[in-house]
Amino acid sequence: MSIFNSEDVSINNVLSAGSSVKGDMKISGFMRIDGDLDGDLETTGAVIIGAKARVRGNITARSITVSGVVLGDITAPDAVHLLSSSTVIGDVQTHRFRADENVVFHGHCISIVDTENYERAASVWRDREAIASKAFMNLKGREWK
Repeated sequence: MSIFNSEDVSINNVLSAGSSVKGDMKISGFMRIDGDLDGDLETTGAVIIGAKARVRGNITARSITVSGVVLGDITAPDAVHLLSSSTVIGDVQTHRFRADENVVFHGHCISIVDTENYERAASVWRDREAIASKAFMNLKGREWK
């Protein structure tokens, strides 16, 4: 399964090894990360997370291939591919999900090819997350007895 379309001819944006960014990024086109990103990433294109890359934030893209570490949620309607060296701690929403052997994945995954069923499942999940988040915020600062 290839997650790239014919329009993915070149990488438009690169965060190279040894580089780091703190803050959210909203970009256009294909993105490759080999450094560290501490913030959310949103793009209209595909994303590759290199083997030495570390991302702490949510990623929204058309498709994503992960080889490094992602601590955050991944939303990629076309496809998500977790390579054998990847670690993902967060939820995944996609139409097509593939995980190689030895992947570390801790989270929930919605992977439904049919668009209507996918949208319905994603909506239910967002509602549950919003309710859980609100409940957690109401408990914040209170002691357990």
